[in-house]
Amino acid sequence: MSRVRLALAAALLLAPSSALAQGSGDGRTGYWWYQPPPKRAEGEPDPDALVKPAIPPMAELATWTPPKIRKLIEQQRDYAATVLTVDAVADFWRLQDFARRKARAFAGVTQIAMLQNPELSAKSANPMVGEARDQLSAQKDQVRRQYLRGRANEFALVMFSRSTCGYCRVQWPIVQRFQEEMGWQVTLMDIDRRPELAQRFGVEITPTTMVIRRNSQQRMVIASGVEAYPTLIQTAYQAVRLLAGDIRPEQFLTGAGEEDGFFDALSAGPVSATDPRALGGDLVGASLEPQR
Repeated sequence: MSRVRLALAAALLLAPSSALAQGSGDGRTGYWWYQPPPKRAEGEPDPDALVKPAIPPMAELATWTPPKIRKLIEQQRDYAATVLTVDAVADFWRLQDFARRKARAFAGVTQIAMLQNPELSAKSANPMVGEARDQLSAQKDQVRRQYLRGRANEFALVMFSRSTCGYCRVQWPIVQRFQEEMGWQVTLMDIDRRPELAQRFGVEITPTTMVIRRNSQQRMVIASGVEAYPTLIQTAYQAVRLLAGDIRPEQFLTGAGEEDGFFDALSAGPVSATDPRALGGDLVGASLEPQR
């Protein structure tokens, strides 16, 4: 016991003062000693005290930045909720109305900017007219189907199910329709009979539908639960393109025929530091060493 006490005493003596003093710079407050919070100096304002915010004239408020306006609105909201007077609440809603009008003005100027710079608008890539939208959707669907049919010998679908899963009985005919129209091989796996598959593929929910690449370890879940047939086609299309290396993860929301367009996240260049084009390209030098 004496050896333990000596070792503890030696450790305390050899420990740096920063480890023994916490929260106090003079070293007199030990690590396990309580130190009361410092008292405010006389005349120092209480940060939690109730203070009525000073609301400037609207002409001056118009020159403030959004973060500054937001802070004032929050202060007035808290003040009004505390005093609960008609004037205080009315001032809060006057500030809210100013923020609303400023947002509407920003939206109006944005519309002018879009009209003068049509490349910034999505309307050219996604027309809002009903007939044009229907025609564009049909074209995208045709591109997806042709692409998936062309990959039928390279990829397959697996649906994991349980014998007691009612949702699986709804999803399986949808998967079978995919087989009939795309020419893919589809397989139904009952994880009640083969529980090792659930652990191997990380399946916890049934039905789970997965795209697998034949003769490889590549796979990707495209549906957890019941998924509508059009959505299944669209997600399978995106998954196969990703697994085949046709797109990067940043482009997973880029639909059929949208490559290099408005909805392609990489149409104007890399947006991620992990993009190989960012290294050695225009954004970052090929060497990570500092240039002299």
